[in-house]
Amino acid sequence: MTHSTGSGQGAREKLIEAASQRILLTDGAFGTEIQNRKLVEADYRGPLELHKDQKGNNDILALTRPDVVDAITRAYLAAGSDIVSTNTFSANRISQADYGAEHLVGDINRASAGLARAAADDFSAKDGRPRFVAGAIGPTNKTLSLSPDVNDPGYREIDFDGLKDVYREQCDALIEGGVDFILIETVFDTLNAKAGIMAAIEAARVIGRDVPLMISMTLTDLSGRNLSGHTVEAFWHAVRHARPVTIGLNCSFGAQQLRPHVQTLAQTADTLIMVYPNAGLPNELGEYDELPHQTAALVGEWAERGTVNILGGCCGSTPAHIAAMAKAVEGCAPRKLPAPPVVTRLAGLEQITLAA
Repeated sequence: MTHSTGSGQGAREKLIEAASQRILLTDGAFGTEIQNRKLVEADYRGPLELHKDQKGNNDILALTRPDVVDAITRAYLAAGSDIVSTNTFSANRISQADYGAEHLVGDINRASAGLARAAADDFSAKDGRPRFVAGAIGPTNKTLSLSPDVNDPGYREIDFDGLKDVYREQCDALIEGGVDFILIETVFDTLNAKAGIMAAIEAARVIGRDVPLMISMTLTDLSGRNLSGHTVEAFWHAVRHARPVTIGLNCSFGAQQLRPHVQTLAQTADTLIMVYPNAGLPNELGEYDELPHQTAALVGEWAERGTVNILGGCCGSTPAHIAAMAKAVEGCAPRKLPAPPVVTRLAGLEQITLAA
């Protein structure tokens, strides 16, 4: 597999170099774009002999309707995305068990990574600008930090090693398919993220090259904590050891609600900040009404204040949102990385800094 971005050791350096010159763009939502195509169950199932209803299994489209995944990926690249993510948010053994498709996890991830890689390379070949592929890993519907049984606080549906193995299967296939980065996104449970981090590090070690991590937290309330209770600063201190090439926030809220938390993270983290909010908050029908120019104006303010390096969209965002963001941040200087003093920083639910 040829990687035009110089994947492996080169991907980290190439992304940092590109991000030092201008604010970069990642892509937007896959789910809402797929919904807009009004696919029927037969589209999802294709020729696969599966015993459960596949409607809504967006990840399996890499095998059954690759044209849909390819078209969405290329629409984001055409809108200006420098980074595209694989359509693999739920392409893990736990999530695919709901569809009776666990045995296809490796195939789905390799296929989705291959589609994104080919599209990114095609766009790079046209203008010489590097495009990157992030292998997307979602949180699953299990949590390591909390019990699903209110009567048994100590009960867990899965243990750390089990979840790490689930993530490892996905990481191996994504890397084999040609991704530049592993994106651990929508982190609601920091311990889940740590299992993903360990899996990604192990997978990279086996192949003997650097596969940089992108890590993105999701907030569950306006106080700025995730479901396992970490503030954004505490979360950063909990994952900084993994040397992620980006840290950031996605999903949960629109740009307006995320603004103070983006500011906090930008002052704290000595790596690139990547933020991709929802297109506002959903209406009573669960749909997103925030128009591209509205989202672009909000994230454009972050760019003007020098608090972000990479921008994109999550739920409800479209290629039009990305194109509007590209226009809004044109000419804005990228955030400069802070150089925090070398001290011991730890994380409980809050951050703690030990004096030298």
